[in-house]
Amino acid sequence: MNKDQKKVLKQYPDAYVEHGMKGLRIMSGEVFLAQEFYTPETNEEDVAWEYAAMSCRLTQNFNRAHPNRMSLTDVEGRLDRIHNRKRRGRNVKQN
Repeated sequence: MNKDQKKVLKQYPDAYVEHGMKGLRIMSGEVFLAQEFYTPETNEEDVAWEYAAMSCRLTQNFNRAHPNRMSLTDVEGRLDRIHNRKRRGRNVKQN
């Protein structure tokens, strides 16, 4: 088991290799993991696991930075915490 396979299996425990007419691909249930990013099917199992790991990593990065992920309450809460820290810092310096 290589590192790419471990990364994919950590996120998708039921992932498996499917042999098709075009080559190998990593599936999780009925979902081809690397389909969103148009990665090709390959003839080597290690490369298929590498593509699936890359797909998992890219999905995580996109979800982390997506603008619709944060709601206004999250932004307001963050700004409130920042203003409170600034206010506390000013009060400490004055004393």
